[in-house]
Amino acid sequence: MTDLTDATAREDDGVVDAPAHFHPGWALVLICSAQLMVVLDSTIANIALPYIQTDLDISQANLSWIVTGYALAFGGLLLLGGRLGDLYGRRRIFMAGVAIFAIASALGGLAENEAMLLGSRGLQGLGAALASPTALALITTTFPAGPLRNRAFSVFAAMSGLGAAVGLVLGGWLTGLDPSWGWRLTFLINVPIGLAAAFFAPRLLPDTDHHAGQLDLPGAVLATGGLLALVFGITRTGNTDSSGQTYGWSDPVALSAIIAGVVLLAVFVLVERRVEHPLLPLRILASRSRGVAFAAMMITPAAMFAMFFFLSQYVQHVMGYSPLRTGFAFLPFAVGMVTGATVSSKLISRIDPRFISGTGTLLAGFALLMFSRLDIDDSAQSILGHLASGSPIGDSVNYWTQIAPFIVIMSLGMGLTFVPMTLVAVHGVRAEDSGIGSGVLNTMQQVGGALGLAVLSTIAAHYTTERAGELVASVRDAAGATAGGTPPAGLQETIGFAAFAHGSTTAFLTGAFMIWTASLIVWSLLSVKHEELAGGEAPAGVHA
Repeated sequence: MTDLTDATAREDDGVVDAPAHFHPGWALVLICSAQLMVVLDSTIANIALPYIQTDLDISQANLSWIVTGYALAFGGLLLLGGRLGDLYGRRRIFMAGVAIFAIASALGGLAENEAMLLGSRGLQGLGAALASPTALALITTTFPAGPLRNRAFSVFAAMSGLGAAVGLVLGGWLTGLDPSWGWRLTFLINVPIGLAAAFFAPRLLPDTDHHAGQLDLPGAVLATGGLLALVFGITRTGNTDSSGQTYGWSDPVALSAIIAGVVLLAVFVLVERRVEHPLLPLRILASRSRGVAFAAMMITPAAMFAMFFFLSQYVQHVMGYSPLRTGFAFLPFAVGMVTGATVSSKLISRIDPRFISGTGTLLAGFALLMFSRLDIDDSAQSILGHLASGSPIGDSVNYWTQIAPFIVIMSLGMGLTFVPMTLVAVHGVRAEDSGIGSGVLNTMQQVGGALGLAVLSTIAAHYTTERAGELVASVRDAAGATAGGTPPAGLQETIGFAAFAHGSTTAFLTGAFMIWTASLIVWSLLSVKHEELAGGEAPAGVHA
């Protein structure tokens, strides 16, 4: 951290007011703490969902909205949040974002009914959409291009990746304290962090000038509406209805929302070409290198969050882990993420980002491939035997040899990918556009995560349902049941877990090819050199 204190706030980067005792190292701690809080909230409530459902009497169909509502507001409002920071000061918008997030978290923790909880999750998404892009922009304007900024981004990227893993650990521990009220702590834990961030922001963060221009209201409405519709439609395809069936890509509501989102975003692009002060200056998208970074940062988080989603359920349902043990199972991810981010920040001054991120995506894809090879004995005799003994169907899977090593490899790959791609994405962006540039990057991650999870959920649901039908038939034959008989409840659950194991491994294999697609894009199209990132030079076309 002391290495970062040599940086100074620079007027030419849009910084016009730094606190009297400005220490960039402490500023980075504050920014990364807020980012950790925002990302952590994407997963911290996942393990607590069954307890929330029981306590607030939420239907199975509406339960997914606890996660979806946050992602919807977060992803839909990111462009607006980034531009507000550019126009009205990033420190001011950052403070507003973390304060709103803290208040929304308090409302969620004190929720007495479904409507209050879902409303608080949407409000949390708004706070996150204001805080996250301005946090990234504050790093860009606080640290000069070169080793200092590289190290700052490595810490920021590590916090972004750590949030998901830490969220699972905290969610499992807090929920385990008391199933009847422990879930409330998964929300309330954000309150002191958010309020502290808002309090210390004017004391630790440099302010940025309020750039000339006005808010592009037509663009804001079109972009926000388009992103909300797109994220909603994509997410709905992976959600389940009241009967437990996945809506899928043929659902008319999902299709209508996706089409509406695409149309609104197309109109948005047309409007942005004509207005004097656009919400999204199209020059930000003019660089091929930045386009590659945006594409890579859209695909790789999709695969990463899908890994968390399916693997966390796999170790609970198939291997029989408790919520707390499930959270701790992901701690190796934190170690690998920090290591990968640290290594990449040191290498980026000597090696072109294509080689670092290209290697990272290859490693992450390999980890997903190995997760797809998790194998259980789901024969009829095995299912009946596990039902009789009460042991989990996946008790033959060894965590330390079949899961933990590949969690580490996955996280190393993510650390190697995120830091260089983030640097490329924000490199060369004008000071007055750094907020919206960061907003585009965050939007790509959120929309990519929603799209990837929806696609993989649909694939997993299809193969799970197909396998469940096969297993029911084979178990009936083995047990000598009549063709029209219904297996007992305990047997249905065991068959369901065995079928889920098959569906999730298929999703892992698909995810591996998704991330290898990102790797192909990086290896073949990314041409920016490490000297450009170290020296602050803009690649050709960046300022177009």
